[in-house]
Amino acid sequence: MKERLNFIKELPQEGNIDDIAEFLSDHWGSIKVVSRGKVTDATLIPRIVVRGSNNSLVGLATYLIDRETQNCELVSINSDIEGFGIGTKLIGMVEADAKENGCKRIWLITTNDNPEAAAFYVKRGYRLTKVHLNILEKSRELKPQIPKVGKHGIPLLDEWEFEKLI
Repeated sequence: MKERLNFIKELPQEGNIDDIAEFLSDHWGSIKVVSRGKVTDATLIPRIVVRGSNNSLVGLATYLIDRETQNCELVSINSDIEGFGIGTKLIGMVEADAKENGCKRIWLITTNDNPEAAAFYVKRGYRLTKVHLNILEKSRELKPQIPKVGKHGIPLLDEWEFEKLI
């Protein structure tokens, strides 16, 4: 890859919220992300953005830090360019920020139709800790944009929870 990429940590009130919202909608069907029965507006939380040389948004990770429980939830992570380490760098930057803020654990959710994501997380030291069976029916009540069938023609039913101790 010849394009120079800039990785930038932003707080919710920083950056171009319109392109953040558009990127989230392209990848998640809306700015809202649902996990474990909770809706998060991913435009309103800290993020790491990846911008190309023309300032276009090519990657994004959003996350929530809970200092009380010392947990960090990785809410979303996406890259429009695969195979160049963008996701790895994004997750590394989230882990570093979480650690700086006193977190001992990072957790995230992916769905049962996404074995590629599961492999990505396991390669980076995350462990599958829980399977939330049939929770996507409840999630669809909160976010109707969630399809019934996902990648590879797999019915979207369950959430897989991964965690990493840091």
